Amino acid sequence: MSRGLLIQSVVPGSIASELEIEPGDRLAAVNGHPLRDVVDYNFHADGEELLLEIIKSSGEVWDVEVERDDDEPLGLVFAAPAPARCGNRCVFCFVHQLPKGLRRPLYVKDEDYRLSFLYGNYVTLSNIGEEDLQRIIEQRLSPLYISVHATDPALRVRLLGRKGIIPILDIMTRLAEARITMHAQVVLCPGWNDGDALQRTVADLAALYPQVASLAIVPVGLTRHRDRLPLLEPVSADYARDFIDEWLPEARRLADAFGEPFLFLADEFFIKADAPFPPLDFYGDFPQIENGVGMIPLFMDEADRVLRRARRMKPRTLTVVTGHSPYRYLADFLARLSARTGVTFQPVAIPNRLFGESVTVTGLVAGRDILAELAGRNLGDGVLIPDVMLKEGEGVFLDDLTIGELKQGLGVAVVVVPSSPEGIMEGVRMIRP
Repeated sequence: MSRGLLIQSVVPGSIASELEIEPGDRLAAVNGHPLRDVVDYNFHADGEELLLEIIKSSGEVWDVEVERDDDEPLGLVFAAPAPARCGNRCVFCFVHQLPKGLRRPLYVKDEDYRLSFLYGNYVTLSNIGEEDLQRIIEQRLSPLYISVHATDPALRVRLLGRKGIIPILDIMTRLAEARITMHAQVVLCPGWNDGDALQRTVADLAALYPQVASLAIVPVGLTRHRDRLPLLEPVSADYARDFIDEWLPEARRLADAFGEPFLFLADEFFIKADAPFPPLDFYGDFPQIENGVGMIPLFMDEADRVLRRARRMKPRTLTVVTGHSPYRYLADFLARLSARTGVTFQPVAIPNRLFGESVTVTGLVAGRDILAELAGRNLGDGVLIPDVMLKEGEGVFLDDLTIGELKQGLGVAVVVVPSSPEGIMEGVRMIRP
């Protein structure tokens, strides 16, 4: 195995470029510390005076001394570390519920605390060892994002489908004592980790505040591809209403006790229950927004600001696609935006044929499902596609359909926009009547 980190690219005009470090070279060590991954690099390269051991693509070894301002980047770009694979068999694992024929990377399950630190990926820490814990503490890998699901050890073993794991509360207590900040989530499976088990989980994690800085409860997502998997019940409208009645007061009580929000309920509970959302300040600084917590309230708040600025425009007709979950909030905004601008909007909620119609989030809509739903419709002057439906930077849907293929199939202009009110306004400006 080659030593060090492969340099993927070098920023033009940077320190590394001036030192004639090139893509294809490897950075083997910084100040005598061998590098295993980019996390080691970030830790050891944090200084003004550095000694870099560079292995050139020819095999020649350079020792390069660097003096720089404290905030001046070297200009080295590395590939993301290859993730450690997940050995869990979680009863609710979404990867186990995928149909055949999707992109191969979609079937890869990662379980890597480094990616949690670098990118905010949620991990169970079920594969963590003493050396990993020591590294997290020594290198201050904080914050971490932890899938707890239950603090009861026996129940967590059942949920993760993996025996012999260290109790999660033991790990999190040790990290809390080392002042590592953690954000936690519980994927709620009715009849499994709710009721008394959830009461215990919330109490255990609240006892670790402020090092456990937030806790999100999100409803389990179930597709129609659950052959030979444990029977799970979805969160129904009645369940969601009862859940909000029980847990929203507890979230407010904890916020009062801590002086800031701690416990968060995913937007999907309020959508399913057709219940009003809490005010925006309930979400604090939105620590769990990537977990589907606060997205709709933030959308509605931004919608009001966009509407106040909106002015009359040249008439045109635009089709806006979305998943079923946010449909009524999007449709309400588009109706008010139409009244302000004179632009006609046609919001369309796309049924999820790929995963099953119980999957209603926008980010899991497939390209061919859009084609099927919009076929034969008068789409007006163009179609707006929210960017969360596409793989970042590649313009490809979950089922490998490209934006170009979608445009060809629909026969009209197709524009990808940020999934926000301001993003929709950008799309309106891009499609001329």
